[in-house]
Amino acid sequence: MDFLSDDYTDGNALAGPLRELFAVDMTEAVGRCAGCGGEGPVAGMKVYAQAPGLVARCPSCQEVLMRLVRGPSDAWLDLRGTMSLRIPMPAE
Repeated sequence: MDFLSDDYTDGNALAGPLRELFAVDMTEAVGRCAGCGGEGPVAGMKVYAQAPGLVARCPSCQEVLMRLVRGPSDAWLDLRGTMSLRIPMPAE
């Protein structure tokens, strides 16, 4: 299977699943790729759903940035490919 095919959606596909885990809109968070150092919003990631979950890749170098698997009672979030994630917080 070619994991780098053109059969992907953008990072907005992560909005609902991440909303279940975080109290803010995570698609606006800016991540830094551990592979190439590129930065961009979660909404700009290339998201592949042909796995047992969602796999988000860097739009620049195709490095895996995030893996999200949701089960009936748990969710697993792997951010190994993300060097940092800057999350905008609502004003208090």
